[in-house]
Amino acid sequence: MKTKLLITCLLFAPLLSWGVDMISPINFNPTPANKNKVISFIKYNVKETYSRIGMDSESTLRMMEEEELRCFKELTKVQDINLLKRVKRQLCNIGMCTYSTILMMYNEEVRASKKNLEW
Repeated sequence: MKTKLLITCLLFAPLLSWGVDMISPINFNPTPANKNKVISFIKYNVKETYSRIGMDSESTLRMMEEEELRCFKELTKVQDINLLKRVKRQLCNIGMCTYSTILMMYNEEVRASKKNLEW
């Protein structure tokens, strides 16, 4: 199920249009007002994205909203803020600016930084 969700996120991430500003998970202050802003942002963007491609059933929207919120929460805990900023900038510049995509690529960058090419 996670694999299907990840593939779906990657396939449709470029279709996002950010009508409102993406809320940064860096130094996020989890006040009730800020939490509501994140939720509103996620709901708006998921609905826009999936309605555009005809996948706007309530179950799909809730599943994707939950995934985006889960990823946002994980992004608030990352260790390498500079790496996160770089990953976000790269992905948002090519239209793949979702919390799930950013988290996935951040994690891949962290893993890659610990590897070395060996024979």
